[in-house]
Amino acid sequence: MAEEEAKKLENVEATELVEAETSEATEATNAEPETFAKSGKKSKKHYEEVKAEEERQARKAEKAAEPEKKVGPKPVTRTRLERRGKNYRKAVEKIEKGKVYSLTDAIKLAIETSPFKFDATVEMHFRLGVDPRQADQNIRATVTLPAGTGKTVRVAVFAPLELAKAAKVAGADIAEDEEFTKRLDKEQLDFDVLISTPQYMPKLGKYARLLGPKGLMPNPKAGTVTTDIEKAVKEAKAGKIEYRVDKQAIVHVGLGKVSFGADKIAENVNAFIESLKSQKPASIKGQYVKSVFISTTMGPSIQVENNYN
Repeated sequence: MAEEEAKKLENVEATELVEAETSEATEATNAEPETFAKSGKKSKKHYEEVKAEEERQARKAEKAAEPEKKVGPKPVTRTRLERRGKNYRKAVEKIEKGKVYSLTDAIKLAIETSPFKFDATVEMHFRLGVDPRQADQNIRATVTLPAGTGKTVRVAVFAPLELAKAAKVAGADIAEDEEFTKRLDKEQLDFDVLISTPQYMPKLGKYARLLGPKGLMPNPKAGTVTTDIEKAVKEAKAGKIEYRVDKQAIVHVGLGKVSFGADKIAENVNAFIESLKSQKPASIKGQYVKSVFISTTMGPSIQVENNYN
């Protein structure tokens, strides 16, 4: 019995000695060296890099051991047309895909496919072969539509007192002298077109940031800076519009309302096309008009035959 107890005691002491040695070895491995070399494998930087790599590998192993998450079915992506409203989809069905319509047929079809109850605007979009960055190709002009625009245009006039009185007789909604600047000080922009005389333009300079972004700043090219105030007021009231090419070389223009009917809209379209042709720059060598489309407000687009070159 004494021998067995002695052997057991020896085994316990041996086990404790091995555990102590293993613990000391582990601590020695994980502990930072007391001194580091300036460079090489014994440097502090290398020690930190090795430790960071060991931690990264440990995290990677843990992630790989995790069970894979079940992925659900891939979501079904609807087409752009399928995301449209029911009335719009019905309107699109009336347009033959890939067909190029004559102007007369396109106007009739645009009116027919207006998908909403309100009196929509009939719009045309001309893609031109111009470079808007070139000064001589930056198309900007005005045209008076024979059938009007279908909108009530509020005209304001900023001119000397005598001309302001004449403008009021001609149909201007607002016609004032120096009093007009008080409206601008209060940012009251209750008008759609602003007409001014050349001598009064310097007085509008400080309101450029107010008027410019809204397209209300008078401009000689638009015919809103003139000495013939009465004529400018009558033209604005009759349906004179300004158009210009955008950065993508496209002219977007509204040419009447659906309620006008096909004949009146055709009159406006033809008047606009003649005006656009007259603005063709001399430096254009290829096609001036590349493509033409017509649509109504929020309605489907219809391609029109391009016979304008």
